[in-house]
Amino acid sequence: MTQSILHSEPSISEAPQPQNPACVQHFNPLDDPRWIQFLREHPRASVFHSSAWLDAIRRTFGHRPVAVTTTPAGVPLQNALVYFCIESWLTGRRLVSLPFSDHCDPLLDRSGPLPILLGALQDHLTRERFRFLEIRPTQVLDFGSARVQPAHAYCFHEIDLSPNLDTLFHNFHKSSTQRAIRRAEREGLQYAEGQSDSLLNSFFHLMLGMRRRHFTLPHPKKWFQNLIHTFGPALKIRVALYRDTPIASILTLRFKNTLVYKYGASDPAYHRFGGMHLLYWQAIQEAKRDGLTTFDLGRSDLDDAGLITFKEHWGARQFPLNYYRLTGGSPFAQQSQQPADAGWPSRFAKRLLPRLPDRLLCSISNVASRHLG
Repeated sequence: MTQSILHSEPSISEAPQPQNPACVQHFNPLDDPRWIQFLREHPRASVFHSSAWLDAIRRTFGHRPVAVTTTPAGVPLQNALVYFCIESWLTGRRLVSLPFSDHCDPLLDRSGPLPILLGALQDHLTRERFRFLEIRPTQVLDFGSARVQPAHAYCFHEIDLSPNLDTLFHNFHKSSTQRAIRRAEREGLQYAEGQSDSLLNSFFHLMLGMRRRHFTLPHPKKWFQNLIHTFGPALKIRVALYRDTPIASILTLRFKNTLVYKYGASDPAYHRFGGMHLLYWQAIQEAKRDGLTTFDLGRSDLDDAGLITFKEHWGARQFPLNYYRLTGGSPFAQQSQQPADAGWPSRFAKRLLPRLPDRLLCSISNVASRHLG
C-alpha cells in the first residue's frame, strides 16, 4: 500500500551529501525519457510532478519546465527538483516549484543532495537576476546553508481509503456529511461524469461564479481544456444536477494510487441539496472500486475555517504545508522579495471583479494568468 506523501520521515540531511556543485545537471523533464520511469518508482512523486501536469502548464501559460539533478546524463534518475521559469514584467522574474500546484516535493534519494541542488539554483538566481525560487514541500527539509525563508503557510488534507466503504461512511460527520449525502439521494440529484464539452461548460460556469464571489480571477478555460488533453481518462469532471440544472461540480485527477480533488464549485442557491457531498461520495466510491489508497483533498488557507471544517467532516487528516523561498546573493534579489505594493491585486479584485461581465472577466484572466501561479 502506498504511504501518504505527508507521513513524517527522518531529515534528509542525515544521509551523506555530495560536495561538488559542478555535478548538477539541468534538463527538461518533458523531453527526457527517464522522467516517467523515475516518477513511477519514487514514493514522493505526485500528480504535480507528472508529465501531464507539466505539459498542461507549458501549453497554457508558456512557461519553461526545468529540472536539476545530481544524476549524470544517460543514467537512470536518482533525484530531481523540478521548477518553472516565470518571466513576468508584472510579478517579477522568478522560479516556482511548481506554479498552480498545491505542493511539489523535491524528489530526493538517500544521498540527500538537496543542499547541492539549492546551491546550484542559488548561483542561477544570482547570475540571471531572478527574484527567488519558491518550493512547496510536504515534508520537513534541512536546507543547509542556503538562503531559504518561510513564504506562506497552509494546511493540507487527505483521506485514507484503506477502510471499507461502510467504515469510511461511518467516519463521516453524522449531522453534517452523512445527512447531506442522504439528502442528495432523497432529492434525486442526477450525477454525470466525463470530459464532454457540456460537462466542461457546466463546470466552468460554476467556477466563474465562485471565483467572482471570492474576488479572485478564474483560471482560463484553455487551462482546463489542456488538462483534459494531457491527462486523458485520468481526469474526470463530475457534475451534480437538480432537475437538469448543474448545481455543483468538481474536477479530479488520478495519479498512481491517489485520487486528487483539484477544483470544485457550486451554486449557493442549491447548497441545501447536498450536491458537493454527492460528488465527493461518488468519487470516494469509485476510488475504492479501483483500489486507490488516498483521496487528496488539497490545500486550504489557514484562515478558511469553513473549508477546513468541511474537509475534516469527511474524516480527512490535516497536515501542515509550508512554502519557502530561496534567494540569490545579489542585492537585487534581496530587495525584490516583495513587490512595492503587494496588496494591489486584492484591492483591484474586490472593486472590479463583481461588476465585470463574464466575457471581459475571462479575457482579463487569459492575459493575467501567465503572470500568476
